Amino acid sequence: MMGMQELIAKIAKGPKASKDLTWDEAKRAIHALIEGDATPAQAGAFLIAMRFKMESVTELAAFTAATRSYVAPLPIPQELGVVDLPSYAGKQDTFHALAGAAIVAAAAGAAILMHGYDGVPGRPGNAGLLKALGIPIDLESKAVAALVSKQGFAYLDIALYHPPLYRFLEMRQELGVRNVFHPIARLLNPARAASQVIGLTHPPHFEKTAEAVRMLGMPRALVIRGVEGDPELSIAMATKVLELRDERIAPLTLAPKDAGLPLGTSREMAGFSNEHREKEADLLRRILHNQISGGQRDWVLLNAGLLLYAAGKRASLGEGVSLARRTLEDGTAARKLESLSHATMAAAQQT
Repeated sequence: MMGMQELIAKIAKGPKASKDLTWDEAKRAIHALIEGDATPAQAGAFLIAMRFKMESVTELAAFTAATRSYVAPLPIPQELGVVDLPSYAGKQDTFHALAGAAIVAAAAGAAILMHGYDGVPGRPGNAGLLKALGIPIDLESKAVAALVSKQGFAYLDIALYHPPLYRFLEMRQELGVRNVFHPIARLLNPARAASQVIGLTHPPHFEKTAEAVRMLGMPRALVIRGVEGDPELSIAMATKVLELRDERIAPLTLAPKDAGLPLGTSREMAGFSNEHREKEADLLRRILHNQISGGQRDWVLLNAGLLLYAAGKRASLGEGVSLARRTLEDGTAARKLESLSHATMAAAQQT
């Protein structure tokens, strides 16, 4: 059986001599990292060598399977049809449309589990914004599962759910670059949901992610070349998407016009600095209360439509956007925001 030195040697021999790990070797490497059998020097060497070599599909799927084995899945009933929504990129230039879209989709009958990490320097994630909207971001797994089951939406902090994975995400500060645990976090699927919406920016990971999701046995997934790496369609341009359904992967290009929406501008997607989190929360609150028209609202509607399509609530993006629009206009989305903040306050008091 190969030790950590041999596994590192296999992947670190340079551009022409490096070899991919087998499924079993990849799992063994993750166990050595998570259980502390690898020394700090070996852990750093492995992560940097894998960064240079780039993960194969088999490695990515095996790494994810091994990482999943350390924590129990969230106890959410499968018949709920929950959509897994990983959000790990953080934002620099655009506002967090995904948070608003998830709440609209939940109001329209979808069940959404968002999980993430707010530790990317200079790139605030969805967590702080949800907190500003009155939605707790630090609930334990059981409370999160109960909220998704009752309210259709909750946020899971990866640091509370999977501390070893979080520890390796934090190594970005020490190593200066992202490592293999960043794509693993996106694929983790804490509820083992039957549908995933995964965002990324790195082109070499695009097809690879869809293939790894298929290898992990997922029935349905949308892999998106998303805005700033989040699982969001752009309102200002067409977005490349890979759709996995019934073991087949199909390339899609989704544009606002496909959902009956006008093309927006990057200015309408513009974000807020960290100090202006309350202003961003206020914008989303006003969108959810149907007090805003134009590109900002359309951007939230477009992504709510995508989530409703991913949840199987509508058969196309356009139908999903129509349902999302009705949910805004009849006040259901505003009521959902209110019930989420009340329900999550109650859950927080119980934990």
